[in-house]
Amino acid sequence: MAREPRERNNRDREERDSEFVDRLVHINRVAKVVKGGRRFGFAALVVVGDQKGRVGFGHGKAREVPEAIRKATDAAKRALIRVPLREGRTLHHDVHGRHGAGKVVLRSAPAGTGIIAGGPMRAVFEALGMHDVVSKSLGSSNPYNLVRATFDALKREDSPRSVAARRGIKVSALQARRGDADGASADA
Repeated sequence: MAREPRERNNRDREERDSEFVDRLVHINRVAKVVKGGRRFGFAALVVVGDQKGRVGFGHGKAREVPEAIRKATDAAKRALIRVPLREGRTLHHDVHGRHGAGKVVLRSAPAGTGIIAGGPMRAVFEALGMHDVVSKSLGSSNPYNLVRATFDALKREDSPRSVAARRGIKVSALQARRGDADGASADA
């Protein structure tokens, strides 16, 4: 009878873990030079998301590939961020991000565009559950820097609700202003 709560906790943890999708972005073989020669290990970069607006990335190192992937996945689950999505499919506005020499530009896109992005950025968007986005990486093509730059850009993403709350106005007033700005630019 005492074992039942433990089994239930394990089952709950498995269900919670199964809601996440993980994408292996990059594996790197690393060497440590020791007296007898080289000791090889592996470094893994993994992106984890629930495809409903939460995503995280993690880095893990171990002597064996599966162990490195497991460590990276655990680190990614601990570092999840929530990203506001418009209609659950794209960004609210265009945004830039950078980390080191890696720079990215993310643009919202109309329905049906799909994910237009390179490898590391595509993994982030798929794990996030984004369906339409246009992105461009500028500068470094290092997967670690690209993933970090993408996360930097996603952290800068704001929803109209949060902007309205910050300014102390209603969302409808903010959306009306947006319509006025579009009309003014069309007249010019």
